Amino acid sequence: MTSCVTIGLENLTHGFQSTLKGRRLGLLANPASVDSHFSHAVRILADLFPGRLTTLFSPQHGFYAEKQDNMIESPHGREPELGIPIYSLYSHTRIPTTQMFENIDTLVVDIQDVGTRVYTFIYTISHCMEMAARTGKSVVILDRPNPIGGTRVEGNVLKPESASFVGRFPIPMRHGMTVGEICRFFNRECRIGCDLTVVPMSGWQRDMYWDDTGRTWIPPSPNLPTPLSCMVYPGQVIFEGTNISEGRGTTLPFELFGAPFVNTAVMAPILNRKVSGACFRPVCFQPTSGKWQDQPCNGFHIHVTNRNRFEPYTASLLALQLIIKHHPDAFAFKPPPYEYEYDRLPVDLILGDPAVRTDLCALTDIKTIRAGWQNELDTFKIVSRDYRLYE
Repeated sequence: MTSCVTIGLENLTHGFQSTLKGRRLGLLANPASVDSHFSHAVRILADLFPGRLTTLFSPQHGFYAEKQDNMIESPHGREPELGIPIYSLYSHTRIPTTQMFENIDTLVVDIQDVGTRVYTFIYTISHCMEMAARTGKSVVILDRPNPIGGTRVEGNVLKPESASFVGRFPIPMRHGMTVGEICRFFNRECRIGCDLTVVPMSGWQRDMYWDDTGRTWIPPSPNLPTPLSCMVYPGQVIFEGTNISEGRGTTLPFELFGAPFVNTAVMAPILNRKVSGACFRPVCFQPTSGKWQDQPCNGFHIHVTNRNRFEPYTASLLALQLIIKHHPDAFAFKPPPYEYEYDRLPVDLILGDPAVRTDLCALTDIKTIRAGWQNELDTFKIVSRDYRLYE
């Protein structure tokens, strides 16, 4: 049964306007920052608080989400109707400057997250929270659903030596929290200590996936075009750190993966026997950009058949290990740079622990690898409950 969820942006008019009244406002947003009538947060705030919206900020991929890939910077700009500046927080800096915060008293955040540790939007927000704490400003987050649900938590917790812009804090790959909840976690557990308010949703329940919310999916970035691409993303993103195409340059990014040398006949029976809740269908695809551009790739299309049983991170670790095992000469880990890190292996930053890569290469059983991170994952589950807004 499909429910209708009311997001924080819509609830702002129901009891929370006083939080922003009379304050100079900044807004961190992108094209997914719309209400159920497709009105953008810029217009909504400008109408609710005339003359008070002074500054806009954008995360990775740009204010209009036009940039396709990692380390493709967006320039600063100006909003044409209001004539106010747009500061890109994926430009020469990923951290806002004090000058960017000069003309605001409160930063409003309306960002659609996707529930995965490596998705950079939550770290852009965390940098803004840190700047707000240093400059005496406040932050108001307009909450939105986690598109892959709020009950499933999966993967190893990030190790400090793997911290980067694709993983600043010790959380697992699939964290099971909304953007408002994870920022509450960051604010206290990571000792940011900013003046933080979350405008909650109404009607959202933890066991909801995106298609349970009754809302239209607006891609927050170019290569997460559908809720299904978000569902596989916590696992498929690891292929960004390899010479395996993660499906960029196709109509099914992250749902497809492969390379010209992949032997699908060897891998398919193992994947489809060991992975629950999904079918790995052998395919051939030809990316129009990115890795293996204009070259036919052998690989798989992941079809999620039972999202409550499917574990995307574990499934993709198994797929990667099979590629390492059966293609030792052709397979390679991608060298740096990756997300402005020039020395460490990209896959170590994505996996969040170099030991996971070492174990994969040693062909350690996936169940054994999982057992090694279970205690830290269980601890995160317990601690993160304190920051839940919905039960």
